[in-house]
Amino acid sequence: MSTATGRAGSLWKIQLLIALGAVLMFATAARAHEPHECPPDFPDTPSFEGHIEHGDIVAGKIKLEKVLDHGEALFVAPLNVCDGQGRPATTGTGEKRAPDEPAFTRVSSPESVSCAACHNQPAAGGGGDFVANVFVLAQALDPVTESVAPEFSNERNTLGMFGSGAIEMLAREMTAELQAQAATLPDGPHTLYAKEVPFEVTIVGGVVTESRGVDTDLVIKPFHQAGVVVSVREFTVNAFNHHHGMQAEERFDMMGKGADFDEDGVERELTVGDVTAVTLYQAALPVPIQEKQKGKAARQAVADGEAQFEEIGCASCHVPALPLESRIFTEPNPMNPPGTFADGGQSVSFDMTKVSGLEKAKHGGAIVRAYTDLKRHNLCDGPEVADDKAIRFFCNETLDQGRPELDGRPGHECFITRKLWDVGNSAPYGHRGDLTTISEAILMHGGEARASRNAFADELNVDQQRSIVLFLKSLKVDPDAKS
Repeated sequence: MSTATGRAGSLWKIQLLIALGAVLMFATAARAHEPHECPPDFPDTPSFEGHIEHGDIVAGKIKLEKVLDHGEALFVAPLNVCDGQGRPATTGTGEKRAPDEPAFTRVSSPESVSCAACHNQPAAGGGGDFVANVFVLAQALDPVTESVAPEFSNERNTLGMFGSGAIEMLAREMTAELQAQAATLPDGPHTLYAKEVPFEVTIVGGVVTESRGVDTDLVIKPFHQAGVVVSVREFTVNAFNHHHGMQAEERFDMMGKGADFDEDGVERELTVGDVTAVTLYQAALPVPIQEKQKGKAARQAVADGEAQFEEIGCASCHVPALPLESRIFTEPNPMNPPGTFADGGQSVSFDMTKVSGLEKAKHGGAIVRAYTDLKRHNLCDGPEVADDKAIRFFCNETLDQGRPELDGRPGHECFITRKLWDVGNSAPYGHRGDLTTISEAILMHGGEARASRNAFADELNVDQQRSIVLFLKSLKVDPDAKS
C-alpha cells in the first residue's frame, strides 16, 4: 500500500500548520518514549517499536511523510503482549474490571491483533468480510459474553476508511451549518439544511429538543454504521482499546486513570503522537474513484444505470456529490469527546486534493463524490409488513448504540446512509455483511427507502436493474492508488 516512495511526488507541497497558542503543549510531548520490552526472561520482542510524540509532529521535527509511514506501520502491525496487546482489567469501553478475563474473546473482544486484520478489502484500510464482523455493545459487558444473540449486541460488518479525511471534514462543515441555523430560529418545528440535506428539528427554549437524522447537538457523526463517532481519531482510540486492548494515553493516562489502567504491565501503549499518526494515515487514504469502462456499450450501460439510480430516488439519500468549502484536512477535530485529543491549537493539516486525490472544485474547495447524505435513516418498516423478509432485513437490531443522544432508539432507526463510492469492490454488503450481491442489498431496503426499493423491484426490467448494478460496480477503491 502507501509507501514513502509513492508519496514523494505530492507530500512536498503539504503544509504543516503549527499553532502553538499560549504554549499549550502536552507535558508528555517533551518526554521521550521508552521502547517497550518483554520481561527479561521472555524470549520474544515487541512487534512495533519507535513510538512518536505529538509535540514533535507539530514542531516539524518529523516530516509528515514519515508520520504517515509510522501510522501505516502501526495500522498493519500484528501487535503482541509486549506492545501492550490485551486489556485484562478493562472492558472494551474502558471501564475497570477484575483482571481475570481471557486474552481473546470473539464476541466481547479483544479479538484481533491488527487493524488491517479486519480492514483489508480490497487493501489495507478497506472493509472486511463477514468473518471480521464486530458485535457492537458486547465489548461493554462484564462478565463477557460469547452469545451473538441480538439482545446482547448489534452485529456489524467492518467498513472501509478510504476517503475518510474528506468525510470527516464534510461532517464538520455540515455541523457548522446546522448549528448556525438553529441559533437564529424561534421555538417550534423547523427544517434545517446542511449542504442542502434537510434535517427536521424541534426547538424549545432556544434548545433543540427533538431531531431526526442527527443528534440534538446537531453534530454530524459520520463514522460507525449508526453514525455515532465524530472523527477518525475517536474511531481509532476506541478501536485500539476495544479490539486489540491497546490503550491510548490520551484516554487513560491523561484522564487520570493511571499509566497501566488495564494492568497488563505495559505503560504508554499508544502515545498521543502514535494516535495522531494512525489517524492521519487513515485520513490520507485515497478517495475511491469511478472506474472508466472499456467499450462504448459498457460506458452506455453505466451511464444508463446512473440515470436510473437517480430516477427511482436512490440519489435522494445516496447523494452523488457534496461540496466542501475547504480542501484542508486538520487534525485533531475540535469536537472530539473527552478522552480524545481535541486541542486545535496543536494541529496538523494537509491538502486532500494533493494527498488523497480528492477532486478540486472549479471555484475553490472540493467535491466529495461519496454517495451519502451523512444523515441517519430508519430502514425498517412497521409490523404491517412483518411478513415481507425483504423489508424486515434491517429490523433485526434491538439495542441503541449506547449513546444518550439516541434517546434509546433501536439500532435499525439509526443507520447512517452508506457511502457507496467504494461499493464496487467492498463486498459483502448489508450492515451485517451477509449479502453477497448489490441487487440483494437494494432489495433489502425498507422504511424510508421502501419507495425506491419498490421502484427498483417492480418498475424496472432486468436490463435496467442490471445497469444500476453495473453503475454501482464502477464505484470502487483503486487498490493501486498511493496517498
